[in-house]
Amino acid sequence: MIETDVLIIGSGIGGLSTAIKIAEARPDLSITVLTKTIEGESNTRYAQGGVAAVWDVEVDSYSKHKEDTLDAGDGLCDENIVDIVVSEGPDRVQDIIDWGARFDKKKDASEYDLAREGGHSEKRILHYKDLTGWEMQRAVMAKTDEFPNITIYEHYFAIDLITQHHLGHSVTRLKQDIQCYGSYALNKKNNVIETILARVTVVATGGAGQVYRATTNPVIASGDGIAMAYRAKGWTENMEFVQFHPTSLYHPGGDNPVFLVSEAVRGFGGILKTKEGEEFMQKYDERKSLAPRDIVARAIDNEMKIRGEDCMYLDCRHLNHEDFVAHFPTIYDKCKSIGIDPMKDMIPVAPACHYMCGGIKVDDLGQTSIQRMYAVGECTSTGLHGANRLASNSLLEAMVFAHRIAADVLPKIDQWSIQKGIPDWNAGGTTDPKEMVLITQSIKELKEIMSSYVGIVRSNVRLKRALDRLELLYHETEEIYNTTTISPQLCELRNLITIAYLITRSARLRKESRGLHYTTDYPEKAGFLQANVI
Repeated sequence: MIETDVLIIGSGIGGLSTAIKIAEARPDLSITVLTKTIEGESNTRYAQGGVAAVWDVEVDSYSKHKEDTLDAGDGLCDENIVDIVVSEGPDRVQDIIDWGARFDKKKDASEYDLAREGGHSEKRILHYKDLTGWEMQRAVMAKTDEFPNITIYEHYFAIDLITQHHLGHSVTRLKQDIQCYGSYALNKKNNVIETILARVTVVATGGAGQVYRATTNPVIASGDGIAMAYRAKGWTENMEFVQFHPTSLYHPGGDNPVFLVSEAVRGFGGILKTKEGEEFMQKYDERKSLAPRDIVARAIDNEMKIRGEDCMYLDCRHLNHEDFVAHFPTIYDKCKSIGIDPMKDMIPVAPACHYMCGGIKVDDLGQTSIQRMYAVGECTSTGLHGANRLASNSLLEAMVFAHRIAADVLPKIDQWSIQKGIPDWNAGGTTDPKEMVLITQSIKELKEIMSSYVGIVRSNVRLKRALDRLELLYHETEEIYNTTTISPQLCELRNLITIAYLITRSARLRKESRGLHYTTDYPEKAGFLQANVI
C-alpha cells in the first residue's frame, strides 16, 4: 500500500504542471505521479503545432482569441471558461518559458516567431519547430526533477478509482455522495495490484484516440481516466465531439499512431488539392485550407468518397525549401523516408482521430462531480472547446487548469485525510495465455466498428449498429475480465469499450449536426444548445 498527499494519474503537461505548482507551494506535501509507461510518453509530446496565446498585443487581443475559439466551438463553448483560458494563458506560457521551454524566435532573435493555424485570425502560435509538445514535455520533466517531494512511478497502470463503493457503501451519481480516496494500480514490473491512497486525486490521463483504427495518438491513449471516472459514477460530457485531424500522412500499412502533418503546414502556406493538382476547399469554406479542422476533415472525407480515393494531397512545392525544412524538419524527414519529397511531390493526407473535445466534466477549478477528485487535460470537458477545438488551444488549457487545480487544492488539502479501511484489490480468475488472442482481436474489431459507423459522418442506422456490436463486445470482455488475471491489455480493452459506448451513446442523443458531430439524419443545427452529459 502506498499513501500520498496528492495522487496524479498521468505524466503529460497537465499532470506534471499540477505537480510542480503544488510542490512549489508546499514542499511538505508528498506528490505521487503514476504513468503506465515511462515519464516522457504522453499525448503532450506528440503535439506538433504549438500552443496558442495572445503574445503580440499590438496586433492581437484577448477578444480576437476568444472569438476564434467561440467560432470553432460552434455555439457550445462556455464563454466564462474561454475568458479564463484566453486571459490567463499568456501567464501560463510564461511559466513554462521560465521552466526552460525553448520556443522558436525570428532570425534576429528579437521576438518569438509566431505562427498561424486554421481558425485563428492572427499569428499567435508559439512553437518549437514541429516538435512543440516534445519540447514542452522536456521542460516540465526537467522542472519536476527539482522537487524531492514529487515521486514518479513508471509502469504503473491505474485500474480503477477508489470510492466509498469499495468500503461496501452504496453510492449515487450525486456529487455530494461520492468521494475519491485514490486508485488501484497494477505495478507492471511485478504484476502486483497495489492500493494507492491519497487525500486528493488528479486524473490527467490524456485522450482516447486508440478507439479508432487511424489515429495520431500514441498507443497509450486508451481513455483510461475517462473510463475509470465513468465506472466511479462521475459525470462525462460531450463525448460525441471527436476531432479528426484533417491531414495525417497517408501511408498504407504504415504506423500506429499515424504520422501527423501539422496544421501549421497549412498555416505556412500548404494548399489542399486533389491528385490532379486542383484546389477544392473553396467549395466548402471561404477560408479554404485555413478553415477550422471539422470543416477541413469533412471536406477531405467527402472528396475521398466522391472520387473513390484513399487520400487527398497537401501541396507545399511552392514554398521556400530552406524555410520549410527549418520549420518542419520532422515532417520533411518523415516524408523523405517513405519516398516523398515535399518540395517536389504533393504529400498524401487523410483524416485521422486526433483529439477528444469531451471527457470528464469539470468546473472552472478542475473539480469533477466526485469530491476530492480533479481532472486536467484532454481527458476533461472544461467547456473551452465546445463542439470543436480550435488548433493549439489544448496545451494552453492544460496549463491553465493545472494552475487553477493547484490553487484550489492548496487551501483545502489539510481538511482531508487518508481514508482508512480500504481493502486490497480482490483479483479473481487464472491466467490463460490463449485468451490474449481474444483480447487483441476484440481491440481490432472495436476499432473497425468505430471507424466504420461512428466516424466523421454518422447516421442513426450506423450508430445503432455500433451500439449493438459494442454490447456484444462488452459482455464477451467482461466474461474474460471476471475469469482471468488482470493484464494491461485487458484493462485497455475494457476502457476502450467504455469510451466507444460513451461516444456512440452521446452521438445518438444529439439530434442535430454541430461542430465535429455530423449526422445525415439531422444535417442542420437545432434551435437550442445543449451539452450531452452521461
